[in-house]
Amino acid sequence: MNIDKTPVTVVGLGLMGRALAGTFLRAGHPTTVWNRTTARAAELVAEGARLAGSPAQAVAASPLVIVCVSDYAAVRELLEPLGDSLGGRVLVNLTSGTSEEARRTAEWLTRRGGSYLDGAIMAVPPAIGTAEATLFYSGPRAAFDRHEPTLRLLGAGTTYLGADHGLSSLHDVAMLGAMWSVLNSFFQGAALVGTAGVDAATFASFAGPLIGTVRDWLPDLAQQIDKREYTARDATIGTHLGAMAHLVHESESLGIDAELPRLLKAMADRAVADGHADSDYAAMIEQFRRPSHDDG
Repeated sequence: MNIDKTPVTVVGLGLMGRALAGTFLRAGHPTTVWNRTTARAAELVAEGARLAGSPAQAVAASPLVIVCVSDYAAVRELLEPLGDSLGGRVLVNLTSGTSEEARRTAEWLTRRGGSYLDGAIMAVPPAIGTAEATLFYSGPRAAFDRHEPTLRLLGAGTTYLGADHGLSSLHDVAMLGAMWSVLNSFFQGAALVGTAGVDAATFASFAGPLIGTVRDWLPDLAQQIDKREYTARDATIGTHLGAMAHLVHESESLGIDAELPRLLKAMADRAVADGHADSDYAAMIEQFRRPSHDDG
């Protein structure tokens, strides 16, 4: 069998699942699909996909099985009745979840003789198959290497993270957290300047370059974090704390929700209490390393 045209099964045909299956079809791979609502497969079938009548038929059709459904509970509900028929296949789970769920699913599938790769998609459906799509994979290196040419069709940013099945989910939620933090901070700023009649588009023209500058700081911050060496480069946490107080006051005085800036200031207050008033802002990582139940 030519590995470049390995038969592939895609289970789950939401917007993302259809984008995955369509990419394999366009690359010439024999593609089998299954979804609870069969109508979602109509366009793919018209393009040459084979519609399986059941999850069992879908899994049996291909050595490489891609699952992309709502959550890990749905994954187990679909696959548990199949038992040992999963043996000898590589199952790639691109369903969003937690690292604990990924590791449990890997243990379950391994006991049934299958190979399991957990994955995470850092892209919207229209970006699948393009240079803009990044996909993470974690699990047995041999399973990834066997199907890397096929998996790489889904995005130029295809990346193998390591043998720990939980790594993909960890990176997924960590990167989403960074995204939400940037977006929510932009919304806070847009709400603030909006009280003075400044539209969001104007604010974006200033905030965008600043976000790019902060991005460029990340490699140096990462080195400080990895070394746990927080000698101040420019401004100390104490200096940042003063500016955070201004943000809280400005938000409150203008009638803008101040929950986010209060949180930022509360964490900086704790860092100062821990002895980091004169440390570089990178020392804030120690606050994020605290157990969530630690209120001291």
